Amino acid sequence: MKSLLVKLGKAKLMLQRNGLFGGARILAGYLSTFIKAFFVGSGEVLFVSSGVGDSAFYRAYNPAEELKLHGFKTATTISDNPNLSKLVSKFKIFVFHRTAQNKNIEKMVERIKEQGKEIIFDTDDLVYDPQYLTHMDYFKKMSAAEQEQYKNGIGAEIVNDPYVKVCTTTVSYLADKLREKNKKVIIVPNRFSDHELEVADKLLEKEKISDGFVRLGYYSGTLSHNKDFASITESLMIILEKYEKVKLLLAGSLDMEDKLNKFSEKIEMLPRVPRDEYYGNIYKCDINLAPLELDNPFCESKSAIKFTETGVLKIPTVAVKNQTFSETIEDGIDGFLAGNTAEWVEKISRLVEDENLRKTMGEKAREKVLKKYTNKNSQNEEYYSYLKSKM
Repeated sequence: MKSLLVKLGKAKLMLQRNGLFGGARILAGYLSTFIKAFFVGSGEVLFVSSGVGDSAFYRAYNPAEELKLHGFKTATTISDNPNLSKLVSKFKIFVFHRTAQNKNIEKMVERIKEQGKEIIFDTDDLVYDPQYLTHMDYFKKMSAAEQEQYKNGIGAEIVNDPYVKVCTTTVSYLADKLREKNKKVIIVPNRFSDHELEVADKLLEKEKISDGFVRLGYYSGTLSHNKDFASITESLMIILEKYEKVKLLLAGSLDMEDKLNKFSEKIEMLPRVPRDEYYGNIYKCDINLAPLELDNPFCESKSAIKFTETGVLKIPTVAVKNQTFSETIEDGIDGFLAGNTAEWVEKISRLVEDENLRKTMGEKAREKVLKKYTNKNSQNEEYYSYLKSKM
């Protein structure tokens, strides 16, 4: 019931922020995936996720496809499925991605243990540990029902269970945090599905129509990124003042600071759209911005999808100089890293002024994304070998 209340609350917020028509289009896509998640066959590896949003796609649906391409029989479902415990006899390995504890999960885990099967905990951020909630800006804006889910940690019961020996995660920062719990950790990067790659490839076949403006794009995704965007407000004000032919393109859920209102004629807002249309929004920008709060554990745990989602479209990124982006981007080659206001201004300026640099850096970014962050070219022998050992 709590999970349903949270989902209904999110649906209401989606409609409020995106309008009845826009919100309904997005929710229709989620609802379709939600319904399909109740119809599960049998196989070897079952991914159980808390929902059907972007995080679930990157950590359940896309990894399931990756494993299928490497010969595994996989399926995905959600924690709201009342038949979870009945699925235990149909699979050998169970990957739980950020599942809030409920009776369905409890019964399923109990049955897995009875049958001596493998449980893997997966996470793409620090929500499993409540000590980090103070670093999560969006937590204060959650509904009471959602805060109740988070207060003890999402997935805490599973990651803290001595029965669970192995965790998968997105980046080395999170891997180190999980190792503090004496877990074996395997990094499974966020990768593009074959369908997403096809969507990106079709967009690249279209010629961009230029109106003479260079567009800086920021794609927030969720309301948890207000402080991240605020960290580069000063830099953006300098850039917008400096260059007459620069516009700021904002997409997703974001509360913008009032100080940017003076540049309102140079700011374009894009509505949130269904997942398949998201890359079309990205393709409208020329330079991608990926800011995060520095020295914030919750932000440090984020993956580099803000680089990969634009890189696959040959769009160069200026990203915060933190651990994850520093491990992902070769500064000055396939992207730029910035650690303070001066560096943000300098590196954005270089890309604004040099169209050829934008082109070559974007091409290098795509090369890296195709090689390291697609299911099509995926290689993770440590992961595959471990799964085979438990089958």
